[in-house]
Order: sequence, then C-alpha cells, then structure tokens
Amino acid sequence: MADGNGGGMPQLEALAQYVKDLSFENPNAPRSLGPQETPPNISIQVNVNAKPMGPNEFEVELMLEGKAGEGESLLFSFDLNFAGVFHLENIPENHVHQVLMIECPRLLFPFARAVLANAVRDGGFPPFLLQPIDFGQLYQARTAEAGQQNMNS
Repeated sequence: MADGNGGGMPQLEALAQYVKDLSFENPNAPRSLGPQETPPNISIQVNVNAKPMGPNEFEVELMLEGKAGEGESLLFSFDLNFAGVFHLENIPENHVHQVLMIECPRLLFPFARAVLANAVRDGGFPPFLLQPIDFGQLYQARTAEAGQQNMNS
C-alpha cells in the first residue's frame, strides 16, 4: 500500500456488499403481534471486523445483533452480518485501520439498516429503523477499551 507521500489521491471503493448471515426470530407469534401494553425494551450490539482479501482489498463485516422485549414478552430478535469488499488505494498505512473500522461500516450501514427494517416488517411488526451509528465514536471507545485491557494485563 502506498505510504501516502505523493502516491495520488486516497481512494476508497466498495467492490461488493452482501448479507453474509441473517437470522430473525419471532418466537411468541402470533401472540407477540397484538397490541402491547408498554413499548418493548430494545437492545442492540454492534461489532465491526475487517480482514485482508488481497493487495489493497479487505472484507469488512458489520454485525448487528438485537432484540425487542425479554423472556416471555420477547417480540423479536435478529442477528445480521452484512459485509462488503473494499479496495483502498493511496491511504497511509497508519490510517488503514481507521478507514476499515469507521468509513467502511459507515458506507455499509444504510444497506444493513434496510435489510433489518424489511426483516422486522416481514416478521409482522412495524418497520424497525435503527438510528444512525457514529462509527468514529465507536472506534474511539473500542480503542480506549483495548488500551485499558493492555494496561491491566
């Protein structure tokens, strides 16, 4: 990968995007489809992974896991692994990790959100619109967390 010193303009190109794995569960249907007395508690976990595929090409996975409700009142749960293959050119080596963990999932997110909204709607519920995620803030939090773990080791 170029060191970024006069090697041309930095480029980030999405070559492909796809659903790698999708699970949607509606375990209490049809009872869960009726009116609810209180809004469900919604919990969501977000993870991002990246791995090299070849020279300047990387697969980035955006994993979204969540559920609405708990125990007997569980309405639905989902697990989505939405991925993309990205080509990076003229990006300094010390910035590649940030691009992979911030910019690539930012590009994947609107499409993953649409997949989830459709799955929830097809499960019999109103569309579920996941709020935008600040991947820069998520990256900083995970980096700080990893730094704390290294200091405690």
